[in-house]
Amino acid sequence: MAETLLTIRDLTKFFPGIKALDNVHLTVRAGEVHALIGENGAGKSTLVKILTGVYFPTGGTITMEGRELAFKNALDAQHAGIVAIHQEASMFLELSVTENIFMGHHLRHPKTKRLDWKGMRERTRELLDQLELPIDGDTLVKNLSVAQRHMVEIAKALSLHAKIVIMDEPTSALTTREVEDLYRIVRQLRAEGRAIIFISHKFEEIFQICDYFTVLRDGQYIGEGFIKDTTTDRIIRMMIGRNIDHMFPKKDPKIGEEILTVENLSQLGAFQDVSFSLHKGEILGFFGLVGAGRSEVMRTIFGIDRRSGGTVRIDGKPFVPKGPHEAMAKGIGFVPEDRQRQGVILSMSIGNNITIVQLDSLCKMGITNAKRELEVTRTYGEKMEIKAAGWHVDADTLSGGNQQKVVLAKWIGTNPRILILDEPTKGIDVATKAAVHEFVSEMASQGIAVMLVSSELPEILGMSDRVVVMHEGDVTAIFEREELQEEAIMRAALGETKEARRA
Repeated sequence: MAETLLTIRDLTKFFPGIKALDNVHLTVRAGEVHALIGENGAGKSTLVKILTGVYFPTGGTITMEGRELAFKNALDAQHAGIVAIHQEASMFLELSVTENIFMGHHLRHPKTKRLDWKGMRERTRELLDQLELPIDGDTLVKNLSVAQRHMVEIAKALSLHAKIVIMDEPTSALTTREVEDLYRIVRQLRAEGRAIIFISHKFEEIFQICDYFTVLRDGQYIGEGFIKDTTTDRIIRMMIGRNIDHMFPKKDPKIGEEILTVENLSQLGAFQDVSFSLHKGEILGFFGLVGAGRSEVMRTIFGIDRRSGGTVRIDGKPFVPKGPHEAMAKGIGFVPEDRQRQGVILSMSIGNNITIVQLDSLCKMGITNAKRELEVTRTYGEKMEIKAAGWHVDADTLSGGNQQKVVLAKWIGTNPRILILDEPTKGIDVATKAAVHEFVSEMASQGIAVMLVSSELPEILGMSDRVVVMHEGDVTAIFEREELQEEAIMRAALGETKEARRA
């Protein structure tokens, strides 16, 4: 058995009205990739924030290499050798790679005490070479891809001599090739004797890259074990306390008349000549790799971005929205991919988030009807089974899955005719995914036309009536449900059918 680096015993954390962690245990060993698994709201984020000095625990002990620790802030955690790389990289975009790597722990000349830029550039080059990253240290971070930013954060962790690296959903926005690069680096860190706490909702990558796992549920420790000795079904049962028999509860479609027609829609530099139709009660899937242009098409239809060509018709009539307000007036709802920046207002309450798109109907002479607002909040909040201490709490206190439910509750409250869902299950747990799929299927059965954008092929295959596949701004194929096959969809997503389609 490898050397134990970190031991957590009886860790608890209370917030007003909420017990976020309840006597949690965790043991992490050197040279181990340790999966921390649980639904949204299971306590993973709270545990990570305690380990990185953001929160102070209410009770319990944290021991690292035999020494009990109590972090007062993030710097304490870094000095102890614990560094976190979050799902959304928190970096200074206008600064260089070198400046980001050494932010907060600059190298200085031993005599003059001035910043040692030469030394920092040389050390940056060493770190990037160690990770086999073809990046220049003087490059501004804003010019890097999402994957490259994650790699730079790993380089920063190495510059801090991190013994434990926490990776929170690190592959959520990466291409297949970028994921393989990340796996290579994770294996390299493991070989160097570092420990990686790996947080992911994707079971395929947990079973591919992790050695050991710990499961949390409702803030409590449920169990642990070696990955090689367990199964996906067993972990799911530990996560949610039951089996999920219907991950994709697709109902028999009752597809009605055509409601939306898109012909040769283009946006300069993003996509070109995109054409498809959408019918009432249909779930129209959109699949493609990163950079395919799917989200840009949705943003254009919703009126966020302007088109450079093509036509959109709703009920056969031309539709050229000047902004989202005109799309909403036509009965279009839009759940964006980036829920924290575009879906919810984190500093506002759950209730205010749910009703913000209905204020016209809830206000009279500029005054909101508080009773009616609470009724609307309760109706749709309960429908989406949002877990919170109350409707008055701020959205930033919720787990990612519950934040997504707030966004969905907001839009179903508008009674949309067309609902655009851009990566609706990104970064949420398996049980919440099943609930979202049930919601999508229910909306379609009520005659709502749904456009479902997803990078997860099983979700596309399980939920769609038809699938539009895009590659680098082009529609490369449109498949009927009976034609849906993984290999054919992936070939189209890679652009292999593009020329044949144009011929």
